[in-house]
Amino acid sequence: MNGCSEMFKGVLFDKDGTLFDFRGTWDRWAAGFLPQLSGGDEATLASLASVLGYDLKAKAFLPSSIVIAGSNREITVAIAGVLGRTDIDALEQEVAQSAANAPLEPTVALAPYLQGLKDAGYKLGVMTNDAESVAHAHLGHAGVRDYFDFICGSDSGFGAKPDPEPLLAFCSHVKVDPFHTVMVGDSTHDLEAARAAGMAAVGVLTGIAKAAELAPFADTILNNIGELESWITFKGQRK
Repeated sequence: MNGCSEMFKGVLFDKDGTLFDFRGTWDRWAAGFLPQLSGGDEATLASLASVLGYDLKAKAFLPSSIVIAGSNREITVAIAGVLGRTDIDALEQEVAQSAANAPLEPTVALAPYLQGLKDAGYKLGVMTNDAESVAHAHLGHAGVRDYFDFICGSDSGFGAKPDPEPLLAFCSHVKVDPFHTVMVGDSTHDLEAARAAGMAAVGVLTGIAKAAELAPFADTILNNIGELESWITFKGQRK
């Protein structure tokens, strides 16, 4: 980019399915973590897969899975119901610790991509319904944590998508109003939150949702975040 557009000054990214390919990251993580959680019991494994919307044969999450857009807490509660555990906080930490070490498949070469956005003058943030600690771990493992001005999880005190509050917290933190902010995500939760916050809503197809599912909520749909620059430029010319 030659410089920050007149129309947009801030870009807020979802994490899973947006910065990191969903299937390349979370399908692989579940294939190892769910058998571990089940303690080798086949019936327990089947029940875990059922409540989380995971196809054991295909080793892939279903489009209806709670893991796609649910908060870390919601996922933990679902797991606890199968395991009969009442120590939700402790279990949530176990899930977060495992998730923090999930294999990561970036959707583009993140460091040069984000450096380009920073050089152009954009304020950058991440808002994920995952835990904040997991977001920091993943961005750190990928070597891109320091590119972001704001990193927020569903447990950061601002709520979770599709509520707009965490998105507005980004705007407040970087001092960019919502009208001049783009929210980029792979789920309807991301796009609904963007609309509710008064931001541009950009969908990407690096998650599980198809274009037809995202289209009613999106200003545009891109194959991946690498196409964002062209869209921002186009919007700036059309304003």
